[in-house]
Amino acid sequence: MNRYTWRTGILEVLMILVGALFAFPLYVMINISLRTQSDQASPVLISENMTLDNYVTAWGKAGLGEALVSSLFITVVSVALLVVGSAMAAYAIVRVLSRVSNTLFWVFLVGLLLPFQIAMIPLYFTMRDLGLLGNLWALVLFYLGSQMPFSIFLYSGFLRSVPVDYEEAAWLDGAGVNYAFWNVVFPLLRPITGTVIILNAIAIWNDLATPLLYLSGTSNETVPVAIMGFVDQYVTNWPMIFAGLVIGVAPILITFFILQRSVIKGFASGLKG
Repeated sequence: MNRYTWRTGILEVLMILVGALFAFPLYVMINISLRTQSDQASPVLISENMTLDNYVTAWGKAGLGEALVSSLFITVVSVALLVVGSAMAAYAIVRVLSRVSNTLFWVFLVGLLLPFQIAMIPLYFTMRDLGLLGNLWALVLFYLGSQMPFSIFLYSGFLRSVPVDYEEAAWLDGAGVNYAFWNVVFPLLRPITGTVIILNAIAIWNDLATPLLYLSGTSNETVPVAIMGFVDQYVTNWPMIFAGLVIGVAPILITFFILQRSVIKGFASGLKG
């Protein structure tokens, strides 16, 4: 057992200070969201007249409830398809040892290097010709294409550290390739699956530019677009804007806290593998 020394105490104090530093913006955001519009006190001080009216207004009158439904649909569907598609693609790339699979892996990696701005205009016209502008499925298709290379990279790195013995044992028992993948290999990918879920969910949930491009002027606004609308419509009502921010970040923060152990473990294993 390691002894508790003065160095351990200093490290603990440093970590508490760093934690407080990162938590400070969240404290300010929640503190302002609980104030009235006329409260002009310092954002660091706790308000004496706290109110939840800003949350009620942000949820109802400003349409944040509908925006949450749109963001949830896009994020959940996109992440689910990314997990299934990326895991299957990475399995084929890693386990099928051929020039084709190796070439495909590098083709996917090229996708990591391409900036979104290059494809923004061509993709916009493609979505328009397909009649998908203003449709939530346009964003699902976009995120599948843009996030798939990174997800395959993580799955491939992790799969290389998984021994093939598990699948060979299943094959000896008469299992096919699909059965061995879904019932033997995929459960072993749980740590990296948690990483893929949370990293993609954060990127998709917080994206502002793409929903603004494809869904602008429709009723299918996402949370970032709806909150940006607060600034135009309620430019001086900062408590309500911060209340909208709190509502907007709450789902993704809860998801992160639930999956944080898998995120750290899977991300480290994926890079190492």
